[in-house]
Amino acid sequence: MRMRQAWVVTDQSTEPRELPLRAVLGGRRGAIDASIPPAVFVIGWLVSGHEIGWGAAAAIAAGVCVGVWRLVRGRKVTASVASVAAVSLAAFVALRTGRAEDFFLIQLLSNVASALAWALSILIRWPLLGVVVGLLLGQKTRWRRDPDLQRAYGMASWVWVLGQYTVRVLVFGVLWWSGWVVALGVARVVLSWPLVAATVAASAVVLRKALPDDHPGLRHPRIPE
Repeated sequence: MRMRQAWVVTDQSTEPRELPLRAVLGGRRGAIDASIPPAVFVIGWLVSGHEIGWGAAAAIAAGVCVGVWRLVRGRKVTASVASVAAVSLAAFVALRTGRAEDFFLIQLLSNVASALAWALSILIRWPLLGVVVGLLLGQKTRWRRDPDLQRAYGMASWVWVLGQYTVRVLVFGVLWWSGWVVALGVARVVLSWPLVAATVAASAVVLRKALPDDHPGLRHPRIPE
């Protein structure tokens, strides 16, 4: 006689079965703000006749303006400082090497690191999508005790590895190697919010398809008794 699996649903609140990942993982404002300094760097570099110093100064000024605007809008001080620091580091690298394309080197390396980290998290059964969503939903690590949620988060995390970070590494890598500064600036904008939005939408579909039809959703991990 086949035994039926007993489940304990850890949250019985009457909320929607699905939580929109777009709301959980943040909006487009941060991605748009982060694209402004690189775009200003390219513009400053072009207007000044390919002077890296002017491009770097323009990018840092833009980063400071964005940071101040974030503070005025009530954003965290640490986030604003980190943003300005990242722009300053990118400018420093370009000034030190004398190659304008190296302004985007930190961005390239950070995406390589992100792709590796997300892939490793899936392999060790701690998919980062589940970690992030679980923390934001106040579930901590309870989702890992739900086999269906753990498997679904793992599958959806591959969307972030392949559809976002790997795409960025390939595009940025080719353009950086070729020294195409303007194309790097364009790619930095295109591969920010538009790519994030596509990745969020695709991972939401994968999550929905990966969960059984009778599963109560992301907010409600089912833990075997």
